[in-house]
Amino acid sequence: MSPGKDKDPAGRVLASNRHAFHAYFIGERHEAGLALLGTEVKSLREGKANLKDAFARVDGREVFLHNCHISPYSHGGYANHDPLRPRKLLLHRREILKLAQETRSGGQTLVPLRLYLSKGRVKVEIALARGKKLWDKRQAIKERDQEKEARAAVRERRRS
Repeated sequence: MSPGKDKDPAGRVLASNRHAFHAYFIGERHEAGLALLGTEVKSLREGKANLKDAFARVDGREVFLHNCHISPYSHGGYANHDPLRPRKLLLHRREILKLAQETRSGGQTLVPLRLYLSKGRVKVEIALARGKKLWDKRQAIKERDQEKEARAAVRERRRS
C-alpha cells in the first residue's frame, strides 16, 4: 500500500462480539486501551479471544472488562495468564465519570464490541447498550428477512 492512501483506522480486528448486536441496542461507542500481560498480547495476535459473554463495569474510578476469555498462550510456560481475569480499561477520567453516570442512571450497560490492533497497541471498542426484549429481537429478525426478500426480488427483476 502506498503511503498516500488511507488505511483502515481501526487496524486489524482480533475479536468481535456479534452477539451484542443481537441482544442489545447499541448506543454511544468509546475506544479504550487495555492493560494486558505479554502472554495475553501474544495470544490475541494468534486470534485466541472470545467476547461473547464479556461486559465492562465501572468500579470506583476505574473500568474493568469482565468475562473476556483470552486463551493461554500456546508457547507460554509457568508465566501464563488466567484466561478470565478482569482487565483494566484505560480511559480518561472524564470518560470514566460519564460512563459511570450513564450506567447508574440510564439502565444501560457497557458491552465490548471488538478487540483490535491500532498502531501496535490492543484496543477495545466499548458501547453503552440497552438490552433488547424478546419481541425486539423478533422484530429485528422480521425486518432483516423482509430486507433480504426485497433484495432477492430486485435481483430477480434484473435477470429477466
